[in-house]
Amino acid sequence: MAQRFGGKYSPEPRDEGAGFPGVAPGRAATPPEYPPHPLAKRPAWLLLAAAPLLLHAFGQGPIGLARNIAAFALVGGAVFLIREGLAAEAAYVARRVARRPALPRKIFGAVAMGLGLGLGTHAPVTELAGQILIGLMGAVLVLAAFGLDPLRDKGMEGIDPFQQDRVAKVVAEGEKHLLAMREAIARAQDAQLSARVEAFGASARALFRAVEEDPGDLSAARRYMGVYLEGARAATVKFADLWAQTRDAKARADYAALLDDLEANFTARTRDLIANGREGLEIEIDVLRERLAREGLAPSAPDTPPQSQG
Repeated sequence: MAQRFGGKYSPEPRDEGAGFPGVAPGRAATPPEYPPHPLAKRPAWLLLAAAPLLLHAFGQGPIGLARNIAAFALVGGAVFLIREGLAAEAAYVARRVARRPALPRKIFGAVAMGLGLGLGTHAPVTELAGQILIGLMGAVLVLAAFGLDPLRDKGMEGIDPFQQDRVAKVVAEGEKHLLAMREAIARAQDAQLSARVEAFGASARALFRAVEEDPGDLSAARRYMGVYLEGARAATVKFADLWAQTRDAKARADYAALLDDLEANFTARTRDLIANGREGLEIEIDVLRERLAREGLAPSAPDTPPQSQG
């Protein structure tokens, strides 16, 4: 019986309009194939700027201590949410087909920042209206500095959400295999092989992107994204263990040849999927032209001058 799956960075299955492949509802570490957001390092400065809240927490009695620590915790939570939102946005921008984040983390982070600033500015000279105003200003400035979360799907027209969820699940599993390969080959301390694993990972992710853009290709690529990647992971782990013990040059050569074969096959499969998509487009165009011609709506061929007869 078919089941509906949600994937990494995806919303719950019942929420078909919230979330996108590549962004998990609970965590948003940017996967290796996505470039980091240009503002990814800036939220840390907000946490540093809130450090005086901790310094002033002591010596104010239990209420003041609790208030300042709670304010700092809210600012810290806001920084965490903003960083997660930036990572989610980086994944969204890097993809041609993506759903909006399941959770608007930057917006929630701005709200948490406003609450933290409002709570932290409590003083006899600061009335409640002043605290609210400072909190609102802080939230607005955070949104102005980091922007809103993506609020609409991108390139999802005509794509079945059920199929997209299935693809997201398979892609998430494939990413786990690639990450395990990277961690295993790092134990070998061989820069050349590490670079070869990264190159293979890039070819595998190109296949992931092709399937995400056309979920109907999942059946044709599922063996590559599942069985073959799992086998590559197992081979990498075994090679790393053997290399650490024996430094067997033949085993290294065999493993390098395996990576070459895997990369070539994944690249060829990606090329085939793209070619099939182009062929399907040509078929749709031909069918549409035939229908237009049948209904007398096809553009007429340009008149050709009569040929002279000698």
